[in-house]
Amino acid sequence: MTLDEIEAFVCIAELGGFTKASERLNRSQPAISRRIALLQDALGAPLFERVGRGVALTSAGRALLPHAEAALAAMRDGAKAVRGIGARPADALTLAIVGTLADAHVVGTLRKFQAQFAEARIELRTATSREVSDLVRRGDADLGLRYWPDNDRRLEVRPLGAERLFVVVPAGHRVRAKRVKHIKVFAGDRWLGFPTSRAQPESFGRMLETQLIAAGLSEPAITTIDSLTAQKRLVEAGFGISLMPLASIREELRVGSLRVVEVAGMKPEVPVVLVQRRGGYRGATLEALVELLRTDTPRLLNTAP
Repeated sequence: MTLDEIEAFVCIAELGGFTKASERLNRSQPAISRRIALLQDALGAPLFERVGRGVALTSAGRALLPHAEAALAAMRDGAKAVRGIGARPADALTLAIVGTLADAHVVGTLRKFQAQFAEARIELRTATSREVSDLVRRGDADLGLRYWPDNDRRLEVRPLGAERLFVVVPAGHRVRAKRVKHIKVFAGDRWLGFPTSRAQPESFGRMLETQLIAAGLSEPAITTIDSLTAQKRLVEAGFGISLMPLASIREELRVGSLRVVEVAGMKPEVPVVLVQRRGGYRGATLEALVELLRTDTPRLLNTAP
């Protein structure tokens, strides 16, 4: 097995197709296919199977993937360690972050870091919580900011605080008060939430239903929408209401297309964590960024509406 073969395998597994992998790796599709053929010959087992227009991992591919990811991440760590000799910035630091956390406050923290470490470069990659963990685990990101802890033992998880969620309604909603005594004032409303998944027992979709039932809505009407942007547009149009963090609706609150309503006794919060690859390279610059995020993030999460 060669590093090029492993890299091609991991990239195809991530993107779900040979064509997309060839584009990312800047190699021809025949070259990518040849690498996978050599890898399969060396292992004596097929790693992918055709599924529609893409490919999926076989049982052998699933068995290989975590080890291939670890091998790639270790090689990248080695390169960073060499570049970091003499306290020089090892590389651009890559921070994978859930989009709703990448608001002006976190950007301000990163600017503070840049002022202290002018030679260091920070690259941001926005993703879902699951994707943030994937990027860190593969070594494509040095750090990750995501919602809810990840139980993968290959990752080190550090709690940073919790982000408050609020009931969000359209500007013309019948409930005009900024604060209400009970969630039952929304009994006739349809709620917009994210889909739930057995693979992700902790999610916004599951939290919405749990919070509404606990607050006193025994059978809430919930429509699942898998896009945050689509949810906001539908709430603005009066097709439902939702439970969202302030960071995701700052612009809508500014222009007045959405409103926040606080419900007495209801204070849903989502834990925010920092994830790093366990055993990964950690230079002084990276540790300084970790410490700054640990110091600043808890203070920034619960800004009042």
